[in-house]
Amino acid sequence: MPANEKLKEKIAHLPHKPGIYKFFDEQGIIYVGKAVDIRKRVSSYFNRSTQHNKKTLKLVSQIRDIEFTIVDTEADAFLLENNLIKQYQPKYNILLKDGKTYPYICILNERFPRVITTRNKKNDGSRYFGPYPSGTAMYVVLDLIRTLYPLRTCTYNLSPENIAAGKFKVCLEYHIGNCKGPCEALMDETEYNANIAQIKNILSGNLSVAKSYFKEHMAAAAAEYQFELAHKYKTKLDMLEDFQAKSTVVSNTLTNIDVFSITSNEQCAFINYLKVMNGSIILTQSLELEKKLDEDDADILASVVVQLRQEFESTSREVISNIELQLPLDNITVTYPQIGDKKKLLSLSLKNALYLRKEREGRQEKNKELSGQRELRVLETLKKDLRLTELPRQIECFDNSNFQGDNPVASMVCFKNGKPSKKDYRHFNIKTVVGPDDFASMYEIVTRRYRRLLDENQPLPQLIVIDGGKGQLGMAVKALRDLGIYGQVAVVGIAKRLEEIFYPGDSLPLYIDKKSESLKLIQRLRNEAHRFAITFHRSKRDAGTLKTELTDIKGIGPSTADALLQKYRSVKKLRDLTLDELSAEIGKAKAAILYAHLHAPVEGKQV
Repeated sequence: MPANEKLKEKIAHLPHKPGIYKFFDEQGIIYVGKAVDIRKRVSSYFNRSTQHNKKTLKLVSQIRDIEFTIVDTEADAFLLENNLIKQYQPKYNILLKDGKTYPYICILNERFPRVITTRNKKNDGSRYFGPYPSGTAMYVVLDLIRTLYPLRTCTYNLSPENIAAGKFKVCLEYHIGNCKGPCEALMDETEYNANIAQIKNILSGNLSVAKSYFKEHMAAAAAEYQFELAHKYKTKLDMLEDFQAKSTVVSNTLTNIDVFSITSNEQCAFINYLKVMNGSIILTQSLELEKKLDEDDADILASVVVQLRQEFESTSREVISNIELQLPLDNITVTYPQIGDKKKLLSLSLKNALYLRKEREGRQEKNKELSGQRELRVLETLKKDLRLTELPRQIECFDNSNFQGDNPVASMVCFKNGKPSKKDYRHFNIKTVVGPDDFASMYEIVTRRYRRLLDENQPLPQLIVIDGGKGQLGMAVKALRDLGIYGQVAVVGIAKRLEEIFYPGDSLPLYIDKKSESLKLIQRLRNEAHRFAITFHRSKRDAGTLKTELTDIKGIGPSTADALLQKYRSVKKLRDLTLDELSAEIGKAKAAILYAHLHAPVEGKQV
C-alpha cells in the first residue's frame, strides 16, 4: 500500500479524544503536537494545504507515519507534549537550546553544614537552592552569605567524638576571620545552626529574618556600649539592605510570582522570565527561540512557561504575562496586570525581552553592513585586477554542459554586489546547434541572453565571465559584436587548468594571485555556473529516460508521459499514487495500465 494511502487510513481511525500525536519520517520523530481532538487536529495538516505556510507544507511532505497517545484531559496533553519534546527534540518543534545543567547552592546534610555549589542535585538529605541561570548570579548570592556568616570550608568529619579527641587544628580560614573554628570546639553547634537557618531564609528570598537579627544584635551591642561590635552588625545590615535594594523591584508585599513576556519577528521569538519571591527578583532568564512552523506567540510562550518552570523548579501559583495565555494546568492563575506593582514587574520583563530583540536585530544589521563592506572591497579589488572601467556590481557567468553530445544545455548565473542572485539565474536548451559543439553553443546562449535584455530594455552587466578558454571566449565576443554591444560590457574567459584569465585579442593570459579575493570570486562564479548547468543537464537527461520508460508502456503516449513528468518528475512519485489518484490524472483506462506496470513484481524477486 502506498505511503500516503497508509496515512489516510491511519487518520481515518484516529480517535476524537484529547492527547498527543507524533509525526515520523524515515529516521524517526520529526514533530510532536497536542490536541483536544486528535483526529481533527491531525486531519487539518492534510486537508487545509492551501492555508499552510512553506514550513508546514515541508513538514507534511516528510510525514511517513503517525502515532498517538490518548490522555484524560487537555492539561495532561499539554504536559505530555512538553515532556516528549524534551525527550526526543524533534526538528520541527521549538526547543530550548541550552541543554545544560544549571548550578545550585547546596547546604550539605552534615554536622556544621558546609555551603557549596553543585550542578548535580542528589536525594541525600541536603538542601538545594536554585537552580541559577548563570554562575555569576549564583556567586553574587554566595559571596554575600560568606561575607555575612563565618562558615567552615574543610571536609573534616566534625563528630563530637573527633572534636573531643582533638583530631583537628584550625586552618588559615580561622586566622583570617572566615571561620570560627568549630573543628576545635571554638564555635558551638547552636550558634552555627542559627547562622545556617538565616542563610536558608536568604536563599529562599526572605531577607527580613536576617535583617531583624542584625538590627536586634546591633541595638543590644550599642546599649552595652560595645560600639565596635555594633558597627560590625551595622555593616552586615547595610550589606543586606544594599543587596535587597538591587533585587527588589516593587514591594515586599508580593509573594511568589512568575513573570513572562514575549515579543517576536518573522524568524524568532524573544522571551524573558523573572522569578519573584517576597518582592525580590531571584532569577532572570532571557531566551531567543527560532520559529519552526510560524507558530504564534501564545503557543510558543505556553510551551516555554512549562519548560522554564520545571527547569527552575518554580512552585508559584501565579503567572503574569503580556499576552493572553492558555495554560491548562491545575492551580495556576494567569494574570495580565494593567496597573500597580505587578504591572511594573511585567514592564521590566518586557523591557528585557525587547532589549534582547533589539540587540539581536542590531547585530544582524551590523553583520549585513560589514558583509556589504567586505563585498565592496572584493569588487574594488576585482576592478583593479581586471583593469575594468566600472565597478562590477553585476557579473554574469556562462557554462555549457553535455554528455557525449547528448542533451546539450547551458547555464548563466548572476552575482549582484558579490552575492548570488538566484532569481536571475537562467537555463538554456541549445536549439540551433547539432552535436557537441561548445563554441557554437556559447555563441547561441550569449546571443539569446543579451538580445533579450536589449529587447526588454534591461540593464547590461558590468562583467561577463566565460567558463572556457580562448575559443569559447572568442565566440562570446563575436555574439556581443553581432549584437552591437561589444565594448559596452567587459568580458573575460577563465580556463580551469591553471585558473588563467583571458582577455579578448590578448594571446597572453593574466594570472591573479591564487590567494586573491577577486580570483576566489571568479572561481565561485565559475563553480556555481558549472553546478547549475550540470544539475539542469542531469534533470533533463533523467526526464528523457523516464519519458522513454513511460512511452515504452503500451497504451501510454507521449502527451500523457509529458503531463505526468511535468507534475511528478519521477517514477517513485508515480508509484506512490493510488489507482484513484492516477485515474483523476489520466483516466481510468490508462491509469489501470500504468498502475499495473508500476506495481508489477520485479523478475527474480520474491513477493
